[in-house]
Amino acid sequence: MKLIIVSCILGLAVGATSLSPANEPEKIENFTLQDVDGARHALADYANCKAVVLMFISTQCPVSNGYNARMAALHSDYKDRGVVFLGINSNKAESADDVRSHAKEHGFGFTILKDPDNRIADKLQASVTPEIYVLNSALELLYHGRIDDNSRGTAITSKDLRKALDEILDGKPVSVTRTKAFGCSIKRTDS
Repeated sequence: MKLIIVSCILGLAVGATSLSPANEPEKIENFTLQDVDGARHALADYANCKAVVLMFISTQCPVSNGYNARMAALHSDYKDRGVVFLGINSNKAESADDVRSHAKEHGFGFTILKDPDNRIADKLQASVTPEIYVLNSALELLYHGRIDDNSRGTAITSKDLRKALDEILDGKPVSVTRTKAFGCSIKRTDS
């Protein structure tokens, strides 16, 4: 088993906002998954990061695949600013080998975790790929939804994930905490 040492530069938490009606941030429970190479990653390992972006992705979904270059660019643009990106693949028909090959083919520089029993997708109620969850260092949910508002990338009018990350990094509350994610349904083990 491989040991992963996590390091995020500039690791102070900022900009927590609420997604719950009681004005208290929803805390996401720690979980551990293996990456496509078998190394274990716990969500709590990233507590020194300014933000943790969980991206539910797929190797087969055309909508998720339409975002591959944008996901790689987001990681590249924010990785040195204290933001960590974790791809999570919860689709039952997509093996770790498929996911590893897909990540290499598309130049993903971020860690891809395999959720073989869709336990984390179920816990977070993720339903489509791509679907995004942004957490602060206290594992509080700051943003949930889409990357942007146009799957083809030809007429984007709202770069929702970028806006949320910029607000967090600027120490501001996230102005839009929820958007509607769209894409292919996650193919669960019980379906």
